[in-house]
Amino acid sequence: MTTAPGRTAWLALPVALLIGLTGCSAEPTATVAPDLPTAEQVAQASPLTVAQAIDLNNGSSESVRGYVVGQPTNADKVLTGNFTADTAIALADSAAETDPAAMLFVQLTGAYRSEFGLQSNPAGLGTQLDVTGTLTAYFAHPGLKSPTALALAGAGGGAGETTPTTPTTSATSNPGDYYAAAEGKTGNDLHQALHQIISTDAQALSYNAVWDALKVTDEDPKNSGNVILLYSGTSRSKSLNGGDPDDWNREHVWAKSHGDFGTATGPGTDLHHLRPEDVTVNADRSNKDFDDGGSESGEAPGNFTDNDSWEPRDAVKGDVARMIFYMAVRYDGNDGFADLTLDENTTGGKAPRFGKLSTLLEWHAEDPPDSFEQRRNDLIHQRFQNNRNPFIDHPEWAAEVFG
Repeated sequence: MTTAPGRTAWLALPVALLIGLTGCSAEPTATVAPDLPTAEQVAQASPLTVAQAIDLNNGSSESVRGYVVGQPTNADKVLTGNFTADTAIALADSAAETDPAAMLFVQLTGAYRSEFGLQSNPAGLGTQLDVTGTLTAYFAHPGLKSPTALALAGAGGGAGETTPTTPTTSATSNPGDYYAAAEGKTGNDLHQALHQIISTDAQALSYNAVWDALKVTDEDPKNSGNVILLYSGTSRSKSLNGGDPDDWNREHVWAKSHGDFGTATGPGTDLHHLRPEDVTVNADRSNKDFDDGGSESGEAPGNFTDNDSWEPRDAVKGDVARMIFYMAVRYDGNDGFADLTLDENTTGGKAPRFGKLSTLLEWHAEDPPDSFEQRRNDLIHQRFQNNRNPFIDHPEWAAEVFG
């Protein structure tokens, strides 16, 4: 077996073996050279990166570690939604990778399709896997074929051991140094630090791309073929996206008229405030501000509305507040869009403002982030926009920035 360039096996040997200790006998004894680990043992101990596997791709049998980033269908096309088969996945060194040239195309044989194929398990996007097989061209592209082992990263073993349903990395539980520049800051200094963090290197989607992204970020944990609608809380088929009365469409939680940004790439397509919602319910909410009170929605029981405000169901009150907080920090007028601000008014209009701030702070405190919201934050960061909602990761910052 061939190993990747620079993978010198002797570096992994214990020092005691290298110096050949043989005891304290006065008689000289022959030093026995230790057995060096085989190339296969080195590969198992330290999987190749995707970049190394792409460079090697010489027919050797290797173990590779990478993130699932889509389903390859030809040499330069990788699907990231509406998957058509379970026969192949693409791996990359970053869960946010979009360039096929930086991906390794992995063949899924029958033993692995039901557990790791994306048509059956679309929530596997972003999952980090270890796969062992033959490095050889697949779809006329650097690939890995005839896998002999496939499992979540670090789990070892092969088919049947685990099913990827959520990403194995969790920046929410351990965001590392993502927020390092904000630590210790308060008030407006914290506001400005968070703006810089979540704006730097952020990626923007087209409005059309939002359809497929929402099918990933808002997938029903109990039914991978459905999405959860924000206000009604119902589960609806991913395929029913559109403009008919029983379809779901793209709800702008920060109503796009409040700042007049429409569906422009940027605030108009930012996944951190876009959610699936029933077409009729979306129209009922319209561009109203958020506040308590009103009459119960006939289409979405548990939600209430009057002539100038919308009150979402209890389970997502905090979600709504944190999406609004994110928008007010992310878009501050320095990127060609309006400076979005929060106030105590519920007057609608085209001004780049939203209310009612005091109510939103109450909802944020009453409904802390749950696993669905945290997972969604992870997926947007890892898979689509390369940025996070800081008020999901650090709920305590809302009072510091807006209180």
